Amino acid sequence: MSLPGFSESSQVHGTAIVDPNARLDAGVSVGPYSIIGPQVRIGKNTWIGPHVVITGATTVGAGNRIFQFSSIGEIPQDKKYHGEYSELIIGDNNTIREYVTINSGTEHGQGYTRVGDRNWIMAYVHIAHDCTVGDDTVFANGTTLAGHVVVDEFATLGGFTLVHQFSRIGAHSFCAMGTALNRDLPPYVMASGNFATTHGLNKEGLQRRGFTEECIKALHQSYKLLVRNKGSRKEKILQVEELAKDHPEVRNFLDFILESKRGIVQ
Repeated sequence: MSLPGFSESSQVHGTAIVDPNARLDAGVSVGPYSIIGPQVRIGKNTWIGPHVVITGATTVGAGNRIFQFSSIGEIPQDKKYHGEYSELIIGDNNTIREYVTINSGTEHGQGYTRVGDRNWIMAYVHIAHDCTVGDDTVFANGTTLAGHVVVDEFATLGGFTLVHQFSRIGAHSFCAMGTALNRDLPPYVMASGNFATTHGLNKEGLQRRGFTEECIKALHQSYKLLVRNKGSRKEKILQVEELAKDHPEVRNFLDFILESKRGIVQ
């Protein structure tokens, strides 16, 4: 059926409750018994399954698929939150599976939670307030982010990964099943354990994404110098600086470590 504020081509099941102030673009589908709040904006061709709740000042982009029993845009699980305005912003072409919970931001953080494009978010994942998730990530079942976590592009988090608040997970990194992170995980690196330790580069993932063997070798050498080797930090940084001249990926790796506020997983 078509209602005020909805595109003529949006499809809303008769049992769904969609506030008349919500905005649904062309091709949006809302399944049985789902609830869409007044401040919600949903981009074209997004599919909302049955029994989904989307509330708060939430913007969902185009081409997303949100499966049953997900809770999107609910208020933060933060005792400091007292009803102030905050947002959730979700990009395009994400898959959000069953029982996923994504909360909005807080005034003590950045005021919003953001999820990028083309992310694969599996069942029972929780993304807390003020998190920032990049593009093309994979969150396996039961992954949990505390508040203010940053996950960079192409990171893969194995099932039941737990991430401490204010931690950062670097691009193209990989966490094994059951990893608990209480520090920053550098880009391109694999980690596992409770609490996590590193296990070299995510070589297979890098090869799949077209990284050259020369680049992977330079990253591996940088990893050994900065993460695994003992000795003078100044000397190790100088050696990695040389490698970074020919490989921007090494520069990303080095900058991540130098900018880390929580310290890195080793």
